[in-house]
Amino acid sequence: MLENSSDKPLPVRVISEAIGDYISRLGPVWIEGELSEVKVRPGSSMVYMRLRDTSADMSLSIMCHKSTFAAAGELSENARVIINAKASWYSKNGSLSMSFKEIRQVGLGELLARLEALKNTLASEGLFAASRKRELPFLPKVVGLICGRNSDAEKDVIENAKRRWPSVQFAIREVAVQGSAAVVEVSAALRELDNNPDVDVIIITRGGGSFEDLLPFSDESLIRLVAESTTPIVSAIGHEKDSPLLDLVADWRASTPTDAGKRVVPDVDEEFRKIAQLQDRALRTLTHRIERERSWLTAILSRPTMADPMSMVSDRQEELDSLLAHLTALSPQGTLDRGYAVVLKSDGTLVMDASAVASDEKIAIRVAHGTIAATVNGALQGE
Repeated sequence: MLENSSDKPLPVRVISEAIGDYISRLGPVWIEGELSEVKVRPGSSMVYMRLRDTSADMSLSIMCHKSTFAAAGELSENARVIINAKASWYSKNGSLSMSFKEIRQVGLGELLARLEALKNTLASEGLFAASRKRELPFLPKVVGLICGRNSDAEKDVIENAKRRWPSVQFAIREVAVQGSAAVVEVSAALRELDNNPDVDVIIITRGGGSFEDLLPFSDESLIRLVAESTTPIVSAIGHEKDSPLLDLVADWRASTPTDAGKRVVPDVDEEFRKIAQLQDRALRTLTHRIERERSWLTAILSRPTMADPMSMVSDRQEELDSLLAHLTALSPQGTLDRGYAVVLKSDGTLVMDASAVASDEKIAIRVAHGTIAATVNGALQGE
């Protein structure tokens, strides 16, 4: 720890030398990244370039001897490489440099193996599970579109979507879709659109390309960001044969940008046809119902009772009259009307036997119309 204070500040050379001592302890390190800005200065034996992180907006300035660079074969811009570099601090001007004496390009086989391992890891975490996938909206208010700058993929998506639904609205974010900046720019655009409440679905698209060109769309940080998003995502990367990991985590995978444009909105002509079919079906159903009810009503009206509704009442009246006459004939009153009488004692007991009354006993004789009070003079005996 360097002793210093406002009263005893350290000279620049001491601080610079201290930084150099600290950096020198780092020693050689293996670094992986993507080459960019490769430059050979006239008259210089050195090659200068930048090594970019493939998942973040970060880079390092590196350099090597021309012979070292040539020994690695043909290394182009955006090549993914591994270098063994050592950091150096130039105390005199306070600058940092990283030089390397070994560089090799990451081979296709190695990239494929890494991609397969990442795919298995993410699958085991459930990021590709069908249960996680969300339904796309029937008619989105706004379609978010992440695409290359002035790209054919952008035109294909927009033209095909507007052909199906002319009033569809897009929120377009043009970004780098290959190279070291792709993951950073696509991720930033995705976060912005996902936080926009008007955006109901997001399409991430680009045209076809080599395996290396499409690697950003298999980047782990981007895949996890898509999995965490709340807005449904459509992946439309390359052609049918291309299959970046984005296709697996997205809610819907379009085989081409054209396919994505057709998928995110309904076909207005088809919807009008469906409406016409529903209207025709409803009209036919209603017409059939009316005809059925009309036939039923006609059948009802053709019945005799509808021609003379009172006939039902007359028939029932005759039945009631007949019943009433029968009941009347069988009733006690009917018996009295035929000339019979009923004899009652003073307590209302019915006299059934002449011996049941005594001489001088008061009785009542009920006839058809009224009651006669009488006194028993004597009873005639007989059966």
